[in-house]
Amino acid sequence: MEISYRSIGTIRSPFEDIAGMPIQPSGAKGVEGTIEIFPEFADGLQDLEGFSHIILIFHFHKVTASNLQVTPFLDTMKRGVLATRSPKRPNPIGLSIVKLNHRADNILYVENIDILDGTPLLDIKPYVPEFDEQTVERLGWLEDAKGKVKHKRSDDRFR
Repeated sequence: MEISYRSIGTIRSPFEDIAGMPIQPSGAKGVEGTIEIFPEFADGLQDLEGFSHIILIFHFHKVTASNLQVTPFLDTMKRGVLATRSPKRPNPIGLSIVKLNHRADNILYVENIDILDGTPLLDIKPYVPEFDEQTVERLGWLEDAKGKVKHKRSDDRFR
């Protein structure tokens, strides 16, 4: 079955190259960006500014291949791609939770952004702790990497 989506906007950030970017929003503390929602989708932004954080779902537009096993940034061993946050996925879809500072018409001003400039936005959802926050019991292979993500930067491995 083929599934297709269309972009609803474009994500703008200070990151023009994959190498050197933060690998998660927690490593992008204070980094500001904007999201331009295309005019035909602007009415869908109504009431979004009532939320302090939003979930961005986007397309990894610079990824050229997928791998079922990858060596993630926080490890030296190959792992199943579905047990990582690697962009080299069967469907190159990314997800980030960012702080929504304010909205001006169809432009969202966000913070803690870890996304490449020019990335196509697929969807936005409000972050709701009562829905989204979970008590975690296991961290799998990431157990040994706790506390390292804030200082880790990407390299060229996922081009």
